[in-house]
Amino acid sequence: MAKKALILVEGHRGNGPLYIQAAQRLGLHPITLSADPTQYDYLASQKLEAIRVDTEDLDAMIRECFKLYASYDIAGITGFTGLDESLYVRVARLCRHFDLPGPNPASIERCCDKFVQRELLAQAGIPMPAYRLATFTTDVESSAAEIGLPVIVKPALGSGSSGVRLCRDFDELKEHTTYLLGGKHIWRSSPKILVEEFARGPNYSADTMGNSVVAIGAADFGHPPHFVVRESIFPALLTADEHKRIADISLNCLRALGLGWGPANIEFRWTNRGPVVIEVNPRLPGWTTPRLIQLAYGLNIVAEHVKLVIGNQCNLRSSHSRTAIARFLVPDCDGVLDWIGGDSQAAAVPGVAEVKLYVEPNRPIVRKCDYLDSIGHVIAASASRTQTEAIIQRAVNLIRWAITPFSKPPEQ
Repeated sequence: MAKKALILVEGHRGNGPLYIQAAQRLGLHPITLSADPTQYDYLASQKLEAIRVDTEDLDAMIRECFKLYASYDIAGITGFTGLDESLYVRVARLCRHFDLPGPNPASIERCCDKFVQRELLAQAGIPMPAYRLATFTTDVESSAAEIGLPVIVKPALGSGSSGVRLCRDFDELKEHTTYLLGGKHIWRSSPKILVEEFARGPNYSADTMGNSVVAIGAADFGHPPHFVVRESIFPALLTADEHKRIADISLNCLRALGLGWGPANIEFRWTNRGPVVIEVNPRLPGWTTPRLIQLAYGLNIVAEHVKLVIGNQCNLRSSHSRTAIARFLVPDCDGVLDWIGGDSQAAAVPGVAEVKLYVEPNRPIVRKCDYLDSIGHVIAASASRTQTEAIIQRAVNLIRWAITPFSKPPEQ
């Protein structure tokens, strides 16, 4: 009898190992398809099967899966998104081609285009910031004038806060538009820019599986004009009414976008008119969110997603209630990382669940003002928010590093 395999398209520094573990616990053999398997350290360290294939080419992946069918019973296919969210569209089409469980490719594709997503949400009456689509500098300027400064300016396609900036005056607007359209920002399709009203207020996110809201967390970002996450907390500190409002809007988003299979993540700001939707991501969030949900609720959301992928029923019941916090380590300057340490001492602090450093000494640090700026994280959990905050602060204080600034700015 052929061994059951789970196909993972590309990998992920945070979620990748969690999917590997979940697959193995379910008796599945994980196989990664990647344009460059060497970029995922865990594949080599765990001696996992990986196949080099152009993951931007759907036909190439179909051919590779047909070859695998000769040796394996492919139980399911899923994948990860990086800055190219269209990869998840190809994953959905791959599932559809082999008649395996997966999301609707058309719904995923519509959702990945943030302007199309905004239009569909607007038609459904979902509360959102005012927005305009722009393709030229003059469009950006006129859109900002119509909405009123300050505005958020960002690519209509992309993730991880790449290319996202708060523009508080027309000088900043011109500077960022030049960056986006002047050749420095990498576009994977024709440039399309969203100009949006700046929604002021605390940040929240709802994580869903199927048609259920499984967790609502809060996030804290660094100082404007960029949006680099500094901290994530589950559960968010909300009243029962506030929780219900976010949950209800989240489910309305899923219906408006034709989602409802598998995971999704909806980002909010709580403004003076209540919660407004900033973005809907038709996938499980990366980084520390799955780990935080497991610590806070006792729910392994990755394992439950894998169950769906292979056609099984998932169990979304929480088994406990705690407070889990992730603090991200973000340098305040560019340069060469001379040394970094204290992670072992931080990991030994009672209540700390995880300490990870993403960098090693003698490597250049060049901040891009997006999620890649983080050089590590600390996760802690306990029975109360106050206690967890104290634990994580104690641990973070133990981690130190030194950066020697560049003598001259590196070439971009």
